[in-house]
Amino acid sequence: MAKYKRILLKLSGEALMGEQSYGIDNDRLIQYCKEVKEIAELGIEVAVVIGGGNIYRGMQAASSGIDRVQGDHMGMLATMINGLAVQSGMESVGMKTRLLSAIKMEQIAEPFIRRRAIRHLEKDRIVIFGAGTGNPYFTTDTAASLRAIEIEADVILKGTRVDGIYTADPEKDTSATKYDTLSFADAISKNLNVMDMTAFTLCQENNVPIIVFDMNTPGNLKRLMDGEKVGTLVEA
Repeated sequence: MAKYKRILLKLSGEALMGEQSYGIDNDRLIQYCKEVKEIAELGIEVAVVIGGGNIYRGMQAASSGIDRVQGDHMGMLATMINGLAVQSGMESVGMKTRLLSAIKMEQIAEPFIRRRAIRHLEKDRIVIFGAGTGNPYFTTDTAASLRAIEIEADVILKGTRVDGIYTADPEKDTSATKYDTLSFADAISKNLNVMDMTAFTLCQENNVPIIVFDMNTPGNLKRLMDGEKVGTLVEA
């Protein structure tokens, strides 16, 4: 029996780059899709939110002279490009999918409607949420928290290239130590830059736990569904 019935998987756009410096690594994409298929076949309902940092970041706008709102809209479109790639990848491994956008673009995605999203999940479709929240000044971490609350997900799984949350960046500080569990209050007070404060606060107020784990290690997603302790758990 899987530990969770409905999950929201948050992936960064950078995760899709693999070893590249830009764009989408198809091998990495298919690896992720196969991992999701493995747990979906257990009867777990899966929603996905993916960032756009492998293509464009709204935060880049200020340094390049582009208006911040315009830049954030460009970032939302980048998440839709990634969403289409994930949809294609999921369908290539045999999964049924629906891509839902927070911004209307009827030719390529359904508009986000909460009840429709939940119905798709109940019909065992992989639901991919694109275009963030549809509003500037909000990250895809916040979009993941918002969508998880709206669809009543049991947990947010944030897949990264690091195996959890550390006291400092383990790629830069070899003395950094890993947390097995954290409270939301501690994560916020320690200013751990794993998700932004808006995302943490939303999850704290609505009692949605977050698990930060290494998505690049094959089998980790399945181990989480089996109840194994993988990564770092953040909860109330």
